[in-house]
Amino acid sequence: MEGRAVAKQLGRIGIWSNTFERLPNAKAGELARLVEGLGFGAIWFPEAVGSKEVFAQSALLLAASSRIVIAPGIANIFARDAFAMANGARTLAEAFPGRFVLGLGVSHAPAVGARGGRYRRPVETMAAYLEAMGAAPITLRGAVTPPLLLAALGPRMLDLAATRAAGAHPYFVPIEHTPIARTALGPEPCLAVEVACVLETDPVVARTVARTYTKRYLELANYRNSLLRLGWPEAELANEGSDRLVDALVGWGEPARIAERVAAHHAAGADHVCVQVLTAAWPAPPADELRMLAHALR
Repeated sequence: MEGRAVAKQLGRIGIWSNTFERLPNAKAGELARLVEGLGFGAIWFPEAVGSKEVFAQSALLLAASSRIVIAPGIANIFARDAFAMANGARTLAEAFPGRFVLGLGVSHAPAVGARGGRYRRPVETMAAYLEAMGAAPITLRGAVTPPLLLAALGPRMLDLAATRAAGAHPYFVPIEHTPIARTALGPEPCLAVEVACVLETDPVVARTVARTYTKRYLELANYRNSLLRLGWPEAELANEGSDRLVDALVGWGEPARIAERVAAHHAAGADHVCVQVLTAAWPAPPADELRMLAHALR
């Protein structure tokens, strides 16, 4: 499926959440139905060390809902071999037509090491993995290969996403990354951007919540390097990030202000924006915040 069709499949706005992996399956299904009922187009969730297995989680969320697209953001290529990845994705695409999109990524050196693996050159490793996925034998009758989006930040991985996949899924990026990604991808591939937010008007409270997010990712080399490429000085990346950096990475304020940030990413070239709601009560489901956002984003 080409990028334009994937963009239509995902819709303009979805959610990204690491809450699902912390919930019992029945509660995760309830949350999926709530998100679907609010009109969001897709649910994205991560595959972290210790989280629910990504294809099992996808199947549970697909079965619990009826329309919404489910998209791992991302399935880790170090968590399973290419044949298992390809056929797991095909199985879900056949069982739930038009409702599964596979986000695929190289993850991070600490996460790979925790699995007992060895982190290798990301672009070359991803290219070889995609080649192996394409060669995976198909035994399932009626098998369909679902759309594939790559976790991509830098120019070489964005080029791979444009030429070997249906598009890219950038994560932990400020607004200035989106037009760069769109230019790198070209007009056709799908650009699905994660945007974090805090529904809080007090700047001290909002930034405190936001820093639970920025601190974790600023410790990872690929995200730091991405920000350095964009011109952010090393000093602003220290510790949990400067106020200016936090404000660039995490939108905060009234729902209308978050809607403006989402619209800015769309205007800059994003086809799909998956909004990650951050709260002080995590991992409790942000149900009220999602309701407020859904109203503002209509």
